[in-house]
Amino acid sequence: MQEKIIISGMGSLSALGSDAKEIWNRYRDGKTRITNCCFNDCETPVGKLFQEEEDYIKKLRNENSHYKRLDKTVLLSILSARKAFSEAKWHTNDYASINLGSSRGATQLFEKYHKNFVTNKKKQLSPIVSPTTTLGNLSSWVAYDLGIKGTSFSHSITCSTALHSLLNAIAWIQSGMANKFIVGGAEAPLSEFTISQMRALKIYSNEKGNYPSLPLEKIKKRNSMVLGEGAAMFCLEKAYGNEGLAKIEGFGYHTELIEHNVSLSSEADCLQKSMKMALKNAAISEVDSIVMHAPGTINGDQNEYKAIENVFKKNKPHLISTKHMTGHCLGASGALSMELAILML
Repeated sequence: MQEKIIISGMGSLSALGSDAKEIWNRYRDGKTRITNCCFNDCETPVGKLFQEEEDYIKKLRNENSHYKRLDKTVLLSILSARKAFSEAKWHTNDYASINLGSSRGATQLFEKYHKNFVTNKKKQLSPIVSPTTTLGNLSSWVAYDLGIKGTSFSHSITCSTALHSLLNAIAWIQSGMANKFIVGGAEAPLSEFTISQMRALKIYSNEKGNYPSLPLEKIKKRNSMVLGEGAAMFCLEKAYGNEGLAKIEGFGYHTELIEHNVSLSSEADCLQKSMKMALKNAAISEVDSIVMHAPGTINGDQNEYKAIENVFKKNKPHLISTKHMTGHCLGASGALSMELAILML
């Protein structure tokens, strides 16, 4: 790390709630926040926002006429970013930048507009359809809401989206092109079409009623993935002697060559190489816990477990994941994992 970079603020909304103290207490009590809703006439376990957070979104929509037409993914981003911005004690005249992401973007709004289009005989569309369904909505509307004047861009790299926004921010700050960055991810994938896509892959949980904790075991016998909605945002900046909430000690990245639609090698080579790179300046024995991705799929969980065993061998630390509490929030999942890590620290 050329520059000491700290996380000076964070904010989130998910099935766990939106207050950091409440979120931490819910992780500690171990009770799942997965609930059951009906999608495609089928009872489906999901990581859905509870009423308090839904009320926050409703209130936000009524704040500004522009916000009434935005997708839930964007509204989750705005609310989470406000929390992080406030905790970092940043100001609108600070020259900060933003990089946010999502696996699927404006899912619910796009599906709504497309359904109207295919059932509309005249095939007419509102002029706001295109600008409100682009992926760039995330960062641009957060910049608008916070009055941020630095660069803002959005991207999608499936489940690693939020963590790649962290990498981008580190690169920009270390290059001297930025001093402050808001990063994170948001996802609102609880729609009939998106859940049907996961069911088509045969990876969605078939659990009925109470949903059990996701097992982080070496031998997994069933797919137990559950989709969830949520967002988490972080404020990154040069340390300048400040401690912040946490300091970034290292980072790692690698790309798995695609051999299948949901490709991951048998021992998750990309995860092994990423972990080794991230541990460049730290001893393996210093690692107390790993927040796993652990999506709930047989291959995903088992192969990640093998990767950890190969890297840490006899020094395997405590393992945990967010998925049994929040569901799999796709592009936001890495950010929610980061939040849990910071809360544990």
